[in-house]
Amino acid sequence: MAGQFEALPGGGAAVALDEVEISILRSLAVQLLELIGPGDEPVAGEDPLAALFAEGPSEPPSDPALRRLFPDAYADDDEELRQAAADFRRYTENDLRARKRDDALTVVRTLDALSASGEGGAVLKLTPDESRAWLGALNDLRLTIGTRLDVKDEGEGEDLYRLPDDDPRKPMVMAYLWLGALQETLVETLMP
Repeated sequence: MAGQFEALPGGGAAVALDEVEISILRSLAVQLLELIGPGDEPVAGEDPLAALFAEGPSEPPSDPALRRLFPDAYADDDEELRQAAADFRRYTENDLRARKRDDALTVVRTLDALSASGEGGAVLKLTPDESRAWLGALNDLRLTIGTRLDVKDEGEGEDLYRLPDDDPRKPMVMAYLWLGALQETLVETLMP
């Protein structure tokens, strides 16, 4: 089980993590939460239903990583499609941000709930719902790191895999690859 998710009987997944892996995953999830930003909580006395219909932003984020996490629905230079993309963003981005925040919070909470095995690590056991949240968060983390590394396609950026150890991007590349392996094995556990 070391380093890869395995299916649990009855659904869910488990993975053995050492203290360093737990710390890295938690840190990355917290950084993702900071990048996504806080949610808009309803003000006391405000109609909670009004929050359901609150409009979000109509312009794409300026940060390239956030643009990757919250892309335009329509990519075109046509004015009508730009307006449709702005409308789509206005009515969907708040919910998408909330889901991404919930996924990252699930990662933090499940890691915080681990009890160490005495060997400097623990076995993380996820329910099916937690597994899906982890999958979303792992995907968002890989998208964010890939954007920071300027990886556009899977085949592109092959030179990043052969970076010298003293290259400052090396830790991010290693995290990107590791998260990809975790994501792949988690997907396998969720397949029927």
